[in-house]
Amino acid sequence: MEVKLHDIGEGMAEAGINCFLVKPGDFVKADDPLLEVQTDKMTAEIPSPAAGIVKEFKVNPGDTVPVGTTLLILEASATLGRQPEKVAAIPEYKKGGAEVEGPSSVNGTSQVKPIFPRILASPYTRKIAREHGIRLEDVTGTGPAGRIMDTDVYNFLENLTTNDSQQQTGLTEAEPKIDQPQTVKPVPFRGRRRQIAKNMLHSIQTIPHCTHFEEIDVTNLIEFRKELKASNIQLSATAIFIKTLSVCLKEFPIFNAILDEENEVINLNDHHHIGTAVDTEDGLIVPVIRNVQAKSLTEIHSEMKALTEKALRNQLTIKDIQGGTFTVSNVGPLGGSIGATPIIQHPQVALVSFHKTKKMPVVNERDEIEIRSIMNLSMSFDHRVADGASAVKFTNKFAAYIANPQLLLLELV
Repeated sequence: MEVKLHDIGEGMAEAGINCFLVKPGDFVKADDPLLEVQTDKMTAEIPSPAAGIVKEFKVNPGDTVPVGTTLLILEASATLGRQPEKVAAIPEYKKGGAEVEGPSSVNGTSQVKPIFPRILASPYTRKIAREHGIRLEDVTGTGPAGRIMDTDVYNFLENLTTNDSQQQTGLTEAEPKIDQPQTVKPVPFRGRRRQIAKNMLHSIQTIPHCTHFEEIDVTNLIEFRKELKASNIQLSATAIFIKTLSVCLKEFPIFNAILDEENEVINLNDHHHIGTAVDTEDGLIVPVIRNVQAKSLTEIHSEMKALTEKALRNQLTIKDIQGGTFTVSNVGPLGGSIGATPIIQHPQVALVSFHKTKKMPVVNERDEIEIRSIMNLSMSFDHRVADGASAVKFTNKFAAYIANPQLLLLELV
């Protein structure tokens, strides 16, 4: 039986082969994971379609292969669904013909151990082990059913480091320092990084980007969050921004649209599926909070926190990352305060980026100088779909809500 790479979500065209979770000769049950692949947005395990024995691999780790490629050959059989418990004992013979007793048996049969027990570990745990050159076969799992956890790998690595240090302290002479020639370290350009590059290039070549910049006074919002915190209500600034954007999108639905170029129509979405960009070790990924227009601030905060944690652990599902209609990126915590020209996720038509808040002198309505907390906002939009005037009105509406959180609360009643 040929096990092939199938489209596992959102029009996937190809995937990179991360590693095999089995080896030739292994017995597997239906739905056991066979190998780990990297799509443009996530890491996924390919399950076995049936019980059987792995015969041979048709691809290698590091390969990037299109959908439909044969990954491995599986000898499938209904009789392989379970392992035989007993087989007839075979007598062994010494050289010269003297018979030697075979393995200990009961009623002429002997017990047979299962073939190649499967190692239980998540893709993220396997990734940690690969990065540190650790064989999971050498690690003792402490999770359910012997599952290897992240902490097991880290503890194993710590023990290795400790042993190496102890061996080094036993040296009587310091090893001479040898100057190593300067080299260039090649970094694989595949998997998520390669797909991000493809998506960005397609977007920038397809969409005539226009970016509008706006200064947002967040002084009152900061005080509002302090009051909430004093009442044991935790709300992140990003959650408030996302809900505020949803309120603005109701008035400016053109920015929550999908351009269908083939049919020459702009589809205005009444649902607000807002993606939030998350920076991970493997690159940028955008989980989606669905139906923001129907959710409370606390619901948005909780869901965003859960999705971010899943993204950092590389545990997002296809459903978590597909179907977005608008995207936000909060780079403020990273220190970016001036601005940027964010690239839109095609076929969406707009993206907003929030930057670091800074205290700045501002002239108020009484011509007095006062210190206010100011955040820069960058909004990129598809100039085929919307005009600059609409973008300015959209960000002005957003700025008014953020400067006066009470107005936002009235909209939510």
